[in-house]
Amino acid sequence: MSHSRWQRGLSETEYTHLTYDLTLAAAEAILKANPGCGFAYVSGQGTDTSEKGLFMWARVKGRLENRLLAMEFHPAVMFRPGAIQPMEGVQSKTRLYRILYSILRPIMPFALRHLPSLMTSSERLGRAMLRAMRGETSLRILESTEINKLGML
Repeated sequence: MSHSRWQRGLSETEYTHLTYDLTLAAAEAILKANPGCGFAYVSGQGTDTSEKGLFMWARVKGRLENRLLAMEFHPAVMFRPGAIQPMEGVQSKTRLYRILYSILRPIMPFALRHLPSLMTSSERLGRAMLRAMRGETSLRILESTEINKLGML
């Protein structure tokens, strides 16, 4: 998940600025320039839209999801993948993830097939995002299971 790299060592104020403030500023500028356009946001499994949970990153991302969903995007869709199997040479910028993926690479195809609630692939996520922006789902928050269903060939 993208949150761990930035979360380490950051205060809630710093993390909020990087995650919430900057994304919201971009979303507002996009909406102003293109009224009624769609917006896809990738947060992560465990995001907390109650904004009251134990984990700071989940509260911040949940608050952002709530704000994006309340804006005039058509549609606004939040994607919450768990683990993402990188495909076609894609590599994480996070060193720890690169190490984990290299260790787990042999079992990833099995996990993708048998644990769809915990894992997706970069290809499925991309297809699901495109299909959601074309209005091929009425869901506004997609967890890994829904991402996999929408992103299948």
